[in-house]
Parts: sequence; structure tokens; C-alpha cells
Amino acid sequence: MVSMTDITNRHGTPESAARLKKRKFAQLRLQAYGILAISLAVLALVSLLWSVVAKATLAVTETYISLPVTITPNDVDPDGTGDIDIIRRGDFGDVTNDAILAHFDYVNGRDNRKMLRNELISGGAQFELRDHVVASPELVGQEIEYAFLASDVTDLYLKGYYGDLIPLETSGTLTYTTDGEDISITSTQADFAGILTLARETLLEDAAFNRGQAALQDAGRIEFERRAEVADNDEDRQTNTEEALRRTAERDRLLAIADDLEARAALTTGSEELDAENLSAFVVVDGAWVKVTSVSANGAEGEVFGVLEEVEGKTSSDWQLLEHDVPEARRKVSDAQIIVIEQLKAQDRIDTVFNTRFFTAGDSREPELAGIWGAVVGSFWTMLVTMALAFPIGVLAAIYLEEFAKKNLLNDFIEVNINNLAAVPSIVFGLLGLSVFLGVFGVPRSAPLAGGIVLALMTLPTIIIAARAAIKAVPPSIRDAALGLGASKLQTSFHHVLPLAMPGILTGTIIGMAQALGETAPLIMIGMVAFIVDIPGGITDSASVLPVQIFRWSDFPEQAFEAKTAATIVVLLVFLVLMNGLAVFLRKRFERRW
Repeated sequence: MVSMTDITNRHGTPESAARLKKRKFAQLRLQAYGILAISLAVLALVSLLWSVVAKATLAVTETYISLPVTITPNDVDPDGTGDIDIIRRGDFGDVTNDAILAHFDYVNGRDNRKMLRNELISGGAQFELRDHVVASPELVGQEIEYAFLASDVTDLYLKGYYGDLIPLETSGTLTYTTDGEDISITSTQADFAGILTLARETLLEDAAFNRGQAALQDAGRIEFERRAEVADNDEDRQTNTEEALRRTAERDRLLAIADDLEARAALTTGSEELDAENLSAFVVVDGAWVKVTSVSANGAEGEVFGVLEEVEGKTSSDWQLLEHDVPEARRKVSDAQIIVIEQLKAQDRIDTVFNTRFFTAGDSREPELAGIWGAVVGSFWTMLVTMALAFPIGVLAAIYLEEFAKKNLLNDFIEVNINNLAAVPSIVFGLLGLSVFLGVFGVPRSAPLAGGIVLALMTLPTIIIAARAAIKAVPPSIRDAALGLGASKLQTSFHHVLPLAMPGILTGTIIGMAQALGETAPLIMIGMVAFIVDIPGGITDSASVLPVQIFRWSDFPEQAFEAKTAATIVVLLVFLVLMNGLAVFLRKRFERRW
């Protein structure tokens, strides 16, 4: 028998102190692991939200370009009728193009003038101009100042998406000779040496890339020569030998290019050509812009964008040298477009406003015209159908299973399958809707009715499980008291138990609806991924929803749709947070402790 003295002495031993220290260390280690896990989760969440929100800020504003426009009667109303229908059918595309080309009448070259017509302003700007004139027919024949919606490329450039235009320090006096289109420039100082150095550094980078590609070709040559040696027949041997020779020729070609680039980069004098793969440099002199095409330490040659009279040897101390930090080949906006945009900025013809269009317009192939209102309305109609079907069916099923169903094999089978359905992948419900509701019952494809039915089936298990838990939480004494006063089983369930369980039922329902709001896969299966421009007016109209809109835009090649996708994700997250916040509020506001 162990005495209390022995136990006390044992707890005071060094072994006991070591065990206590080990337990405390284990506890601290577990706490550290928990803090680390929470920190990593928070960091991942913050990183995700930051990347989405940062990209979404590009869609918060939109850009307009103000230009003088003459609403020529020959284009919009040749007979001078003033008829709105005739004006609406007018050629406002020509009116818009004439306005742009007239403002930049000094821009030459087919490619540059094509850029002015197709890439500076939005393709839908002419239709907005048409609506403006239709609303005020008296504008026909007048010259007005009109704000055209900028193209997505112009808008992203102004927001810094394609890099920055960097001013470089200059100290010399500029002398230039021009025929109005091409220009030759010299400086009294080595102001262009930095540009020349950057150009030759780019040559070395290109040379290194070509040598790397040549090494890959040489590795292929070795492999095909090996295959030719071990080939079983003459045909395979010949094929592999020819491929090895082709790889050898390609290797030698790449090495020759690399040698030439390195030789050009090693020069300490002379000039260097600037192309789309190299870098972009600009000179602003006497109000005109120059795209530099060749550069030396003390001068440059280039193409004039602006009005410069034919002069020889004109000097100027008021000039500026700029460099773009992204080569032209690696960005969507061209050098010519940059010059035109910068000239518009200098003329104070560019305005940036809050992008209300994003929240009020429907879908569009043009990213600057696209909005989410159609998807929002489609989500509303889809959720309305889902709620109208899933809530009453789910609540009635829960009441029956909890209050009326007897314990037997059939009801046990139903309960097991309800729990299993809650874990079924959502795309399975989409396949069910495609084969049954669309294929058998003929429900309209890509309509909120079809989407609502499919999401209702998906949400039913969640609502039934939450409703059963809320009903089960009502104390039996409530039922006993109602039955003791003469209420029937049905009256007890609907007049007493259901009202008391309703807060918990609503909480589960809102969570289920929030899950349905974020679903994409089942709706894609029933065709709600179609391109829908019109705003749906009912549950049978073709429509899209917010998650599917995100899915579609994320697959588009235009870079402006990346910002639209991120902004739509933020909107969807706001809806989900609000719905889950409402569920928490209802639970806190109406829950009862028995």
C-alpha cells in the first residue's frame, strides 16, 4: 500500500519535474501548431482576396475620349426628314471614323489609320452616338463635342496595365531635320546613350535565348542520331537521319543569329535599330511626338506623329526623351496607340468616371461594354424558383420524417438517401436536369426555370437536414402540452412546433441558397452558359447567372475580361457574405434556449 507521503515524495522528484516540463512543452507545441495553421489559412485567404480585389479595381472605372463630331446629314438623314427611324438606321460608323481621322489628320500609314478607326475607341461607341442623336434629332447637321467610350486596350493602358512610360533625363540641345514624316535627331550631349545601352542589353538577352534554343535542337540531333543507329529497318533509319540533319541546320541557324546579336551588342560606336522585340523610345519636340526607330549615343531617327514643318537643322532646348518599360511585342497596345493616347491626355480630352455600366448593362463580346446586370437578374429568377420549390418541399419532408414517419425500413432507407444526396457532386444534378427536365419534360433550355429546378433538387437535402435538426430541438413538453389541451397531431406540428423551429429552418435554408447561388457545374449542363445579351424578364427567358458569367469571362482572351471576372467574383462574394450574415443574424435574433 502506497502512503500519501510516498506520493508526495514521488511528485517532488526530478523525474516528476521532467515529466511536467515535457507535458507543458507538448502543450505549447500544440498551441504553436494551431497558431501556425490559422496564420497560414489567414495568409492564404488574404492573398486570394488581395489578388482578386486588386484585379477588380481595374473594372471600377471606365474611360471616355472627347472629340468634336459633325453629325453629317448625308450619313444619317440624307433627305432631311428628321424621322427618328431613318436617323436610327444612319451610318454612324462613318460619322465616328470621320471624327477620329479628322482630329488626327497628321497620322499617316495604313496601319496607323486602321488603329485609329478600330483600336482607340470602343466598337459600340457609334451605337451610343446614334442613341444620343436619336434622343435629340436637332443635332443632325451640327458639330458637337461628344465623349466616346474608349476601347478596352486604351482603358487598360491608361490604368497602367501595360507598363509605364518613363521620362529620361536629358541635358543637351536638340537639333533635328525632318520632311514632316521622318526625322533625324542629334543632341549636343550623349542623351541617347542610356537607350542605346538598354537596346544592346536586350540583344544579349535575345542572344542567350537563341543559344538556349540551339542547345535544345542539338539535344534533339543527338537523340535522332541515336535512333538512326539502332533503327531496325532502312525506312526508320532514313527518317531519323533526316530529322537529325534538320535539327543540325536549325541549331546552326540559331547559333548564327546569336553570334550576330552578340557582335552588335559588343559595338561601342554606331547606331542600333529599335524594333518591336527590342524596346520602345519616344521623343517629344515642339509639340510633336517621334517614335524612335534607330538610336545612337548622340542621336536618333524616327517617325513623326504630329505637325512639324519641313526644316533642316532646327534646334530646340525644350524636348523630352521617354522610354516604355515593356517592349511593343509583349503588350497589346502599340507604340502608335500610346502616342495618340498621350496626345489626347495632353489635350485634356480623356475623362475617367465610375463604371456604372458594369452594374447596369448586360453581357457583350466587347469587354468595355459588358456588364453583370443580366446575370444578376438571371440569378434572381433562378433563386426565386429554387426557393419556391426547395423550401416548402424540404420543410414538409422534414416535418413528416420527424413528426409523423414511423421507424421502419422504408423510412430508414429514405433518411439514408437524403444524407447521401447531400454529398452527391453538383454536376450529377445537372446531368439529371439535362436528361429528365430538358429531355423528357421539355423545360426551356438555358432558362431560370430549368436552373431553379436543378438547384432546388441539389438544395433539398441541406434544407431537410437543417429543418429536421431544428424541429428535433423543440422540447417534447411543447408537443405534450398541445396534445394535452386537445390539439391534433397536425395542429401541434404546424401551430406550435414549426413556428418555434422556424429560425433554425431559415438559417439552414439561407445557407443552402447561398450554396446554390455559387454553383456553376449543374447550370452549365443545362445550357445556361450560352451568350445572352438581353435582360431576362421571367423564369422562361434565356438567362445566365453570376457564377456562369464568371466561368465564361475567365475563358475569354481579352485581357480586360480578367478585370471584369475579378469584379464579378467580388460581387458574388458580397452576395454570399450577405446571405451568410443574414443566416447568422436570424440565428442570433430568434434562437431560443430551452
